[in-house]
Amino acid sequence: MESGADASPLVELVGRLRAEAALIDGLHSVGRRLTSQLDIDRIVQDATDSATKATGAAFGAFFYNLVDQFGESYTLYTLSGVPREAFSQFPMPRNTEIFAPTFDGVRTVRSDDITADPCFGKNPPYNGMPKGHLPVRSYLAVPVLSPTTGKVLGGFFFGHAEPGRFTARHEYLAEGIAGYSAIALDNARLYERERTLVTELARSMLPEVPDIPGLRIITRYLPAATGINVGGDWFDVIRLPSGRTAFVIGDVVGHGVPAATVMGQTRTAIRAYALLELRPSELLRRVSQLTEPGFVTCFYAVHDPEDHSLTYANAGHPPAVLRRPDGRIDQVGEALSPPLGVGTVFTEERTGFPPGTDLLLYTDGLVESPTRDITLGIERLLGAFVAYGDRLGDAAAWDDLIEEITHNRHDDDIAVIHVQHTTGGER
Repeated sequence: MESGADASPLVELVGRLRAEAALIDGLHSVGRRLTSQLDIDRIVQDATDSATKATGAAFGAFFYNLVDQFGESYTLYTLSGVPREAFSQFPMPRNTEIFAPTFDGVRTVRSDDITADPCFGKNPPYNGMPKGHLPVRSYLAVPVLSPTTGKVLGGFFFGHAEPGRFTARHEYLAEGIAGYSAIALDNARLYERERTLVTELARSMLPEVPDIPGLRIITRYLPAATGINVGGDWFDVIRLPSGRTAFVIGDVVGHGVPAATVMGQTRTAIRAYALLELRPSELLRRVSQLTEPGFVTCFYAVHDPEDHSLTYANAGHPPAVLRRPDGRIDQVGEALSPPLGVGTVFTEERTGFPPGTDLLLYTDGLVESPTRDITLGIERLLGAFVAYGDRLGDAAAWDDLIEEITHNRHDDDIAVIHVQHTTGGER
């Protein structure tokens, strides 16, 4: 049986291994949290807070580079451990001999006493730290390098008023968090780049709504405010050669460039067939033949001013809403036919659309979310549609209604067409 003296080295070894495992587990936990985010502001603040805590620094800062829509580069920073006012009076750090290894992405710098470094205090006008700067003796700086391009994304800087506070273990933790931060920033920038591309592509395909005598038409398109489901929704208002008007709204399930591409192709096909004055059921049948198997929904309706009628067909889209002149609310076209690319036969229906009637077409981003069932969302929309009443003849009221329903947290695109059949020639 081992004596206490003989067991002591083993106990110490087990303790060191457990501490090392806890260190690695903590680092990986931070990494998982950082790389699961796509918001740059949240990533850099979370990274700064985590690294400052892990290194035991009195304060930490993360200076990071961004490129704006015009290709111009600029630098921002986050702080942890001290209020922002502590640094607001100072200019951005320059690429001096102390900072150069970090800003150039060359190496990590760790110093027990940075004021004793031969490079310290050699650059005017301050020749050291500016007056009023927090005292710094212990210094640790780690570059953040993109794993995809190798470019410098920014740098972490940690300080403490006492000398000798940062160890090799602190350096290891800071470098680990810097690596995870780089991955997270790369992901966020790629996401933002694709999101911007898809949003611009979707907006470029939005139609110019024509002036139609006797109809007031209000449209809205909002890309997803959160999440990545941007690019699949569209609407169209088409003046037909016969004097009738076609109203189209649809949704491509998916997101990003692929969804935006399918949306553009579908919209173009519908517009071409609409100008041939095909019946709604026949138009959807032909477009469905051109659509790859997937999930593309579409509601297509045609208003005839001669007999004040609305003829429509629905390929798997949420039902349209009609507010009759007497105030009665009807949902029409619900579950008529399967989506495009799936269905081969599309049912067509016809209803009256006299003056004083409103038509509402929308995509599911307005009524559905991960926390709200689409049935409850539709009920909420119908209630708001009734409550707002004639105010919805003003486009600004639609902005208010959408904000009221979604709280600007919709994680899918939203498209809306609201048509009021007036008695005059207003739009």
